[in-house]
Amino acid sequence: MKTKLAKLALIAVLSSAGATSAFAHDAARAEAKQIIDLKDGSTLYIFKDGKMAMEDRYGRAIRTSPGTVVETSDGRKITTQSDEVARLNSLIIQGHEGG
Repeated sequence: MKTKLAKLALIAVLSSAGATSAFAHDAARAEAKQIIDLKDGSTLYIFKDGKMAMEDRYGRAIRTSPGTVVETSDGRKITTQSDEVARLNSLIIQGHEGG
Protein backbone atom coordinates (compact mmCIF):
# COMPACT_ATOMS: atom_id res chain seq x y z
CA MET A 1 0.00 0.00 0.00
CA LYS A 2 2.80 2.43 0.87
CA THR A 3 4.62 1.80 -2.42
CA LYS A 4 1.46 2.44 -4.41
CA LEU A 5 0.93 5.72 -2.57
CA ALA A 6 4.58 6.65 -3.09
CA LYS A 7 4.28 5.98 -6.83
CA LEU A 8 1.17 8.16 -7.05
CA ALA A 9 2.93 10.95 -5.16
CA LEU A 10 5.94 10.72 -7.48
CA ILE A 11 3.71 10.88 -10.55
CA ALA A 12 1.93 13.95 -9.16
CA VAL A 13 5.23 15.72 -8.45
CA LEU A 14 6.68 14.95 -11.88
CA SER A 15 3.48 16.03 -13.62
CA SER A 16 3.39 19.38 -11.84
CA ALA A 17 7.10 19.99 -12.53
CA GLY A 18 6.48 19.74 -16.26
CA ALA A 19 3.52 22.07 -16.05
CA THR A 20 5.52 24.63 -14.07
CA SER A 21 8.28 24.82 -16.67
CA ALA A 22 5.69 25.16 -19.43
CA PHE A 23 4.21 28.25 -17.76
CA ALA A 24 7.58 29.77 -16.88
CA HIS A 25 8.04 31.30 -20.33
CA ASP A 26 4.50 32.62 -20.79
CA ALA A 27 5.58 36.22 -20.11
CA ALA A 28 8.36 36.00 -22.70
CA ARG A 29 6.07 34.39 -25.27
CA ALA A 30 3.42 37.06 -24.70
CA GLU A 31 5.94 39.86 -25.31
CA ALA A 32 7.42 38.29 -28.45
CA LYS A 33 6.11 38.99 -31.93
CA GLN A 34 7.83 35.85 -33.22
CA ILE A 35 9.55 32.85 -31.60
CA ILE A 36 11.92 30.81 -33.73
CA ASP A 37 13.41 27.43 -32.83
CA LEU A 38 17.06 27.17 -33.79
CA LYS A 39 19.01 24.16 -35.03
CA ASP A 40 21.14 23.90 -31.87
CA GLY A 41 18.06 23.68 -29.64
CA SER A 42 18.06 27.32 -28.58
CA THR A 43 15.27 29.80 -29.27
CA LEU A 44 15.32 33.24 -30.87
CA TYR A 45 12.74 35.75 -29.62
CA ILE A 46 11.85 38.68 -31.86
CA PHE A 47 9.98 41.31 -29.86
CA LYS A 48 7.29 43.65 -31.16
CA ASP A 49 9.82 46.50 -31.46
CA GLY A 50 12.07 44.35 -33.69
CA LYS A 51 14.74 43.72 -31.06
CA MET A 52 15.97 40.15 -30.51
CA ALA A 53 17.05 37.90 -27.65
CA MET A 54 18.20 34.29 -27.43
CA GLU A 55 17.48 31.52 -24.97
CA ASP A 56 19.63 28.38 -24.77
CA ARG A 57 18.16 24.88 -24.85
CA TYR A 58 18.05 24.87 -21.03
CA GLY A 59 15.76 27.91 -20.85
CA ARG A 60 18.39 30.52 -19.89
CA ALA A 61 18.72 33.90 -21.57
CA ILE A 62 22.09 34.05 -23.32
CA ARG A 63 24.23 36.81 -24.83
CA THR A 64 24.65 37.09 -28.56
CA SER A 65 26.50 39.69 -30.55
CA PRO A 66 24.48 41.71 -33.05
CA GLY A 67 25.35 40.45 -36.51
CA THR A 68 25.63 36.81 -35.45
CA VAL A 69 24.15 34.46 -38.04
CA VAL A 70 21.97 31.73 -36.50
CA GLU A 71 20.39 28.76 -38.26
CA THR A 72 16.74 27.90 -37.74
CA SER A 73 15.53 24.34 -37.27
CA ASP A 74 14.28 24.37 -40.88
CA GLY A 75 17.65 25.55 -42.27
CA ARG A 76 17.01 29.29 -42.76
CA LYS A 77 19.72 31.71 -41.67
CA ILE A 78 18.88 34.80 -39.61
CA THR A 79 21.24 37.62 -38.65
CA THR A 80 20.65 38.88 -35.11
CA GLN A 81 20.01 42.62 -34.84
CA SER A 82 20.34 43.21 -31.10
CA ASP A 83 21.01 41.53 -27.77
CA GLU A 84 18.10 41.96 -25.37
CA VAL A 85 19.44 39.45 -22.83
CA ALA A 86 18.34 41.49 -19.79
CA ARG A 87 14.83 41.94 -21.19
CA LEU A 88 14.41 38.22 -21.88
CA ASN A 89 15.91 37.24 -18.53
CA SER A 90 13.48 39.50 -16.64
CA LEU A 91 10.55 38.01 -18.59
CA ILE A 92 11.72 34.47 -17.80
CA ILE A 93 12.02 35.36 -14.10
CA GLN A 94 8.58 37.02 -14.21
CA GLY A 95 7.17 33.81 -15.66
CA HIS A 96 8.75 31.71 -12.91
CA GLU A 97 7.30 33.98 -10.22
CA GLY A 98 3.86 33.75 -11.75
CA GLY A 99 3.31 37.33 -12.68
